[in-house]
Amino acid sequence: MSNRRILRVTGTDAHAFLQGLITNDVQKVREGLVYAALLTPQGKYLADFFVLADGDDLLIDVDENLADGLQKRLNMYRLRADVRIEACDLLVRRGTGPAPEGALADPRHGDLGWRLYGAEGGEDGSDWDAIRVAHGIPETGIELGSDSYILEAGFERLNGVDFRKGCYVGQEVTARMKHKTELRKGLVTVAVEGAAPTGTEIRRAEKPVGTLFTQAGGKGIAYLRYDRAGEDMQADSATVRWSKDG
Repeated sequence: MSNRRILRVTGTDAHAFLQGLITNDVQKVREGLVYAALLTPQGKYLADFFVLADGDDLLIDVDENLADGLQKRLNMYRLRADVRIEACDLLVRRGTGPAPEGALADPRHGDLGWRLYGAEGGEDGSDWDAIRVAHGIPETGIELGSDSYILEAGFERLNGVDFRKGCYVGQEVTARMKHKTELRKGLVTVAVEGAAPTGTEIRRAEKPVGTLFTQAGGKGIAYLRYDRAGEDMQADSATVRWSKDG
């Protein structure tokens, strides 16, 4: 997986430092791979990544395009903490077949298989888009962008947020969306007849309804306004269907 970079977080304050910043509970690294995000103070998405333990250090597995920005943002929060954030030369290998020794289960969904960190990168040829679409799993830089709110992106069902861990950047907005409002928009899996470029606007009765993203096997991931969505939506020449009741 050449599109990933591994950041190593070291120092006596490493665990407490990340715990106060990211959406998930860092202590879960004792059990395996942790999926999490860093948000703006306004609760919007900055980066999503995996966190794992390597001895006393923490490793962050993040998309290459977000790595520099994430490292810069973490260093901005470092202040006087005994923490260092540096890129390292580990690579990521992933697959859905039998897991090799040392591999860690992807915590977002069982069908996403495993990830292994070491000297070799690569994939086993699995159809990752088909798996993501079937389960509504967003991808960095496609369904997840700077306007995303993680609850609208499904982070709760993807085990990417912990509501009991205490404060983190953007926690107040995220908690309010969870406990005090009903989500009116979000990512869903839709049925698609035909095809449309990723990022195509979806319309119904001449009104904008949302955006169609990744498509595979007659399905797609779409960001929809629930109050406007329904049958016979169009995305360019593709017909899109979705029902809130399934």
